[in-house]
Amino acid sequence: MADEEQQDRTEQATPKRKEDARKKGDIARSRELTMTAVMICGAGSLLLLANPFGSRLAVTFAAALKIERDHAYDVNHLTQAFAATAGEALSGLVPLAIVLLIAVFVAATAIGGWSFSASAVGFKAERMNPVKGIKRVFSANSLNELVKAMAKFAIVAAIAVLWLYSSVEELLALGAQPVLTAIPQALKICGVSLLVVSTGLIAIAAFDVPFQIWNHHKKLRMTRQQVRDEFKETEGRPEVKSRIRMLQQQIATRRMMSDLPTADVVITNPTHFAVALKYDELKMGAPTVVAKGKDLMARRIREVATEHKVPLFSAPPLARALYRSTQIGDEIPARLYTAVAQVLAYIFQLNETVRAGQQRPEPPVPEVDEDEFR
Repeated sequence: MADEEQQDRTEQATPKRKEDARKKGDIARSRELTMTAVMICGAGSLLLLANPFGSRLAVTFAAALKIERDHAYDVNHLTQAFAATAGEALSGLVPLAIVLLIAVFVAATAIGGWSFSASAVGFKAERMNPVKGIKRVFSANSLNELVKAMAKFAIVAAIAVLWLYSSVEELLALGAQPVLTAIPQALKICGVSLLVVSTGLIAIAAFDVPFQIWNHHKKLRMTRQQVRDEFKETEGRPEVKSRIRMLQQQIATRRMMSDLPTADVVITNPTHFAVALKYDELKMGAPTVVAKGKDLMARRIREVATEHKVPLFSAPPLARALYRSTQIGDEIPARLYTAVAQVLAYIFQLNETVRAGQQRPEPPVPEVDEDEFR
């Protein structure tokens, strides 16, 4: 069944599946890349620190081997001397340790990025299952690791043997050199040897990195049913989506009603449609729809407009055209510029005549081709 399920995983992993895997600590990693980085950085550090660290190590050894007769049988003195010598030697290794730690961190996060998951390091009872343990031992991944280990051993061993064979004379010459010279020279030889051996590891890492990335993507692949289930889970159940849409509509309605008092005019059907327009020639390129509604919402818009003394203008064809061709916050379409301009000019003129106590002007009859807005 597991093989059949694996064969059915034809879909690429979704962003959510990748994120869930990352939270669980399941990300692409290459141990070969980490080992290669540690070897190269360690070799480089040895070459750079060979002279100062070698000289310090030689002095430390020389001081440790000089034991006075009276102190040779004093256990407390020997213990203190050993602790001091060990501390001196280890303190010299601090720069090398820092470089190696940085190399481990950078190489480990190079392909999968940084991720910490408590579940990845926590206790899992299934790991104690001997049947699953045997399956892991004889799995394709274990076979791949065994082949890599054998190949790595063969390559590294061959390179090491060839290098040591070519460096026999240099190694034997160390015995004839003074200690203060031989120790730094030995560290240099170790550094060069590590670099040479690392060339084989580079070839292995160059093969392992793309393989681990491919294998990780393959492991995260999904069946079509899993994709559908995830989509349902992400989008939510129909009743939840309906509830969200209803809440969004309520919020939009409240916002629309709060903006309605700022409108310049409400164009009505007069009973079935209502569209509120606002125009500021300094801030707007064209009149903008502040609110719109149909039937009960249109009635509510008219009530709020009347309450805040926003003029109502009855123009059924224009109201229907505006309702069908615009959304709240949109500018009116260019085809309705003339009709709306007539209405706004009438409203502005009406306000002036009312303030001046003059006779009301005749309302315009905007002409609109409704066939264009059906």
